[in-house]
Amino acid sequence: MGFDYVIAGGGSAGATLAARLSENPSIKVCLIEAGGAGNDILVRAPAGIVALLPGRPKINNWAFETVPQEGLGGRKGYQPRGKALGGSSAINAMLYIRGHRRDYDEWAELGCDGWSWDEVLPYFRRSEGNERGTDALHGGDGPLKVSDQRSPRPITSAFIEACAENQIRTNGDFNGAEQEGAGVFQVTQFAGGARNGERCSAAAAYLHPAMDRPNLTVITHAHATGIVFEGKRATGLRYRIKGREEVASAKREVILSAGAFGSPQLLLLSGVGPANELALHGIKTVHELPGVGRNLQDHLDFVIGWRSRQTDMLGMSPSGAVSFIRHMLQWRRDGTGMIASPGAEGGAFLKSDPSLDRPDLQLQFVVALVENHARTLRYGFGFSCHVCVLRPHSRGEVGLVGTDPMAPPRINPRFLSDERDAALLLKGTRMMQKILGSPALARYRHKPLHAVDNDDDAELMKQIRSRADTIYHPVGTCRMGKGDMAVVDPQLRVRGLDRLRIVDASVMPTLIGGNTNAPTIMIAEKAADMIRAGT
Repeated sequence: MGFDYVIAGGGSAGATLAARLSENPSIKVCLIEAGGAGNDILVRAPAGIVALLPGRPKINNWAFETVPQEGLGGRKGYQPRGKALGGSSAINAMLYIRGHRRDYDEWAELGCDGWSWDEVLPYFRRSEGNERGTDALHGGDGPLKVSDQRSPRPITSAFIEACAENQIRTNGDFNGAEQEGAGVFQVTQFAGGARNGERCSAAAAYLHPAMDRPNLTVITHAHATGIVFEGKRATGLRYRIKGREEVASAKREVILSAGAFGSPQLLLLSGVGPANELALHGIKTVHELPGVGRNLQDHLDFVIGWRSRQTDMLGMSPSGAVSFIRHMLQWRRDGTGMIASPGAEGGAFLKSDPSLDRPDLQLQFVVALVENHARTLRYGFGFSCHVCVLRPHSRGEVGLVGTDPMAPPRINPRFLSDERDAALLLKGTRMMQKILGSPALARYRHKPLHAVDNDDDAELMKQIRSRADTIYHPVGTCRMGKGDMAVVDPQLRVRGLDRLRIVDASVMPTLIGGNTNAPTIMIAEKAADMIRAGT
C-alpha cells in the first residue's frame, strides 16, 4: 500500500497529526495503531479509568513494567500507557494542563528554535475548544473540548479551602496568567450536546470525526514492527496484523508517534540508536544515534489516603452496585454525577521555596481511596492526594529486551537516582500532609490509609521509597535539540536520516511542569504546520 505519510501510533500525537495532515484531500495518510477504536463505553465514561488504569485485564492499556528500581527499594514500577486510538488520552484523568511558560522558553534556550512560549501558545490555542471561550491565552473553537467539571464533589471545595488555610491562593485557571495556587482542574470533556459529560480523547476530538475521509486510512489492531530503509532514507513501515507481515509505503515521510517508550523501541529495532545497544542484540546498524532511548524523564508520585465516614465520593460499599447503576443512569441522562468525575477533581501547584520562579510541586486531590494505580482495591470511602516533583533531575533510559518487536521495551526511569529529587519529594509530602490535616477537611478525615510518623523524616522516606511510582508522564527519549545526544532537530526530523520524523512526547528535551497530554497535542499541531510547510 502506498501513501504520502505513514504514521506509527494513533495516540494523542498520532491522532492529531493524522487528522490535520488529511485535511488536504490531495494527501494520502495512513495511521497504524496497535489497539482498537478507542470509542467504547469505558473510554467515553470518565470514571471508566478505574477499569482501564490497573491493566487487570489489559483493556486499552499496554500495562508496561519498569526494571527493578534501586531508588524504590528494588521494586518494579508500573507504566500504564493507552493502547487504542487516542492513546493515553483514552485512559487518563482528562486533566487539561499545559505546564509553565518558562518550561518552553527553556526548550528554546536548549537549542529548540521555534519552541518558546510565545511560539507554542498559538498551537495550544488552536487545539483548544474551551467552554469558557476565547481570550489571549485560550481558544474556544478548537477540536479538543476543554470544560469545567460537570459535578465536582463538595470535598474538592474543602480541599481548596484547606489550601487557603495554608496561605495557598485559589487559582481558577492553572493555564492562565499564573500557574501557582489551588483550584479545580479543567478537563478534556464534552460540555453540552449529545456527548455532554463524555471524555474527549485526542481521537474523539480529531480523528473519529475524520474517519470517513477517502484520503485517510486508519488500520487498527496492527502492531508496528520496524521502519523500512533504503540507505538512509525511510520508505515505509512494517507492521503485523492478524499474524501477517505487511508494509505501508511512504512517498514523503514516515512519522513515529508511538510515545516515549514505543518510538525509541521502533528506532532500535530498525537499527537506529546507540551502537552498543544495537550490538548487544545483534541488530545491524543503519544509523548510529547515541541519544535514542536516553534522557527518559517522568513524574514520580507519592499518595496519601484517608478513610472517611462521608460517602459523597467514589467508593465501594455493600450498596455500591445499586449506587453505580444510579450514577450510570444519571450520567447517561444528563452527563453529570459520579461517572462524569475525573477522580482527580482538584489540585495545586506549589513552590517548595518562595524564591523560585515557578512551582516545582504538583498536588492532585482524588475523591476516592487510591492505592497502587487502583490495582489494590480498598473497600469503603475516602480521599487521596498525590504529590509529584515537577522537574526531576533523575534520568533514565528505554532499550530492548531482545529483537522480538512484540516484546515490551526495557524501561528504566532510575527514579530517585538523584538525591535532589528525594529531598524535594519528602518536602512536598510534608506540605501535602499539612494541607490534608487542616480544619477544612476535618469532617472528612477518619483514619489514614497508611500510618505515617509526622516527626520522622527517615521513616517517611522509607514509605516514599516503598510506595511511590509514576503519575504517567514519561518523556524525552528522542529529545529535540542540538548536540550529539539530540535525536531530532527543532523540525522533529531524525538527525542524519531522510524522510523520518518523530512527533510525540519523546521529543521533549525536558519534562514540563504539569500533565503532558495537552503539550503532546500541541507538539502535533505544530508538527502538522511544519510538515505542510515542507520544513
